[in-house]
Amino acid sequence: MYGWHFARAPHPDLPSGRLLYVGIAPRFMANRVSKQNLRKRVRYHFRGNAAGSTLRLTLGCLLGLELRRVGSTGRMTFGKAGEAVLCQWMADNARVCWLEHDEPWVLESHLISRLDLPLNLDQNGHNGFHARLKAIRAAARERARQLPFGS
Repeated sequence: MYGWHFARAPHPDLPSGRLLYVGIAPRFMANRVSKQNLRKRVRYHFRGNAAGSTLRLTLGCLLGLELRRVGSTGRMTFGKAGEAVLCQWMADNARVCWLEHDEPWVLESHLISRLDLPLNLDQNGHNGFHARLKAIRAAARERARQLPFGS
């Protein structure tokens, strides 16, 4: 299980310096073994792109980066320049902590149900920031659909 906190909050209505998001690696897979591990997942959140990281998608949208359809499949990222800006923002502001747990998916559900984790969407409809975050992300996706494919 891993958790993210930020020296500077990605949105003015969120607090800084405290836990805002939790995730797990590997995720629970009933019918196969996950190839993901903690190191790969955290690295992807830091250096990947918005198409493969819900945390990156959320942070970029909250920071006002322009989401674009890219590549031949039209997956949505912030483009090379936007992803680089997000990488730098995360390097300057994001901190990650982790702990080992035999069933991290159980712990994740427990924490999401009991803590104020405004950047988690899954299982977190009770959070006061949930509807706003969903709307911000949906608006960014809609704008991206209106734009030509980028790079």
